[in-house]
Amino acid sequence: MTFETVEIKAFVPAKDFELSKAFYVDLGFEIAFSDDSLAYIKAGECAFLLQRFYVKQHAENVMMHMLVVDVDAWWHRVEQSDLATKYGVQASPPQDRPWAIRDFTIKDPAGVLWRIGTNIDRKD
Repeated sequence: MTFETVEIKAFVPAKDFELSKAFYVDLGFEIAFSDDSLAYIKAGECAFLLQRFYVKQHAENVMMHMLVVDVDAWWHRVEQSDLATKYGVQASPPQDRPWAIRDFTIKDPAGVLWRIGTNIDRKD
C-alpha cells in the first residue's frame, strides 16, 4: 500500500464567476476547463478550482500563496494590465519579507487575498 500523493487543489470562491475567470486570465493563469459552476485554472504545474460559490465572510478569509520563479515579472504584468483599476481590487507592490520571500499581494474580485512571491536569501 502506498500513500503517495499526486496533487492538492484549493476551491476558491467567486462572487461573479465570469469576472473572476477574466481576472485570473489577465493575471497570467489559463483556464484548462470550465463549465457553469467550476473552472480548473492553472499556471504551469500549479492549479486551483474556481467555483461559482460566494459567502462574503468566507471569501474575505481565504488566502492563497503561490511561489514563482520571478515575482517582479508577475508584478510587472499586474502593473501593465492595470489589474487593480480594471477589476477594482487592491494590490501592493513586492517587498522583501523577514520570512525570506519577496512577494506582493493582490485581492481577486471576490476578496480572496493572493500572496505571489519568490524565495530569497534570509537576512539575519
